[in-house]
Amino acid sequence: LMVWLRRTTHYLFIVVVAVNSTLLTINAGDYIFYTDWAWTSFVVFSISQSTMLVVGAIYYMLFTGVPGTATYYATIMTIYTWVAKGAWFGLGYPYDFVTVPVWIPSAMLLDLTYWATRRNKHAAIIIGGTLVGLSLPVFNMINLLLIADPLETAFKYPRPTLPPYMTPIEPQVGKFYNSPVALGSGAGAVLSVPIAALGAKLNTWTYRWMAA
Repeated sequence: LMVWLRRTTHYLFIVVVAVNSTLLTINAGDYIFYTDWAWTSFVVFSISQSTMLVVGAIYYMLFTGVPGTATYYATIMTIYTWVAKGAWFGLGYPYDFVTVPVWIPSAMLLDLTYWATRRNKHAAIIIGGTLVGLSLPVFNMINLLLIADPLETAFKYPRPTLPPYMTPIEPQVGKFYNSPVALGSGAGAVLSVPIAALGAKLNTWTYRWMAA
């Protein structure tokens, strides 16, 4: 019974996080619609995606104890999001309406850290977490440069008029505008470490709950 319960809990967690990652991607990805705030929103998007990736990936990796599992987890997220992209396209939205983030290379760095440090959990949290936070905004910006311009897509697509209280205020040039990748990477590197630690702790709590 305990083995069955443990496996069920494990797979349920993976499905829940993978589905939520898809929803978060579609919502956080709305930065393409806000011309004035595009890069500021990219920073927020980078932080949300790197922390979300690292919590699930490290949980899954430490659960199995096998380097490579984080990449497998990121692949699941990517497939879910491509399915969602297809669903939106099927509903009549433009093909570029959902931009699929690049999670897999960052997850590979987490796996590599775990493998290179001989499955050291703390190294995976500190070094792996930092690498995920640093790399994700870089890979995502490369992704944005290679695909059809999201702002072009947004302008071609009819949008409802925003009420006055929702109208974006022109941001101060020179703050967020300078380098969204650097800001996203810096904030992501700092925040991904404690979130990675949370993912590792979730593992402990899950085992403890199942053993009770």
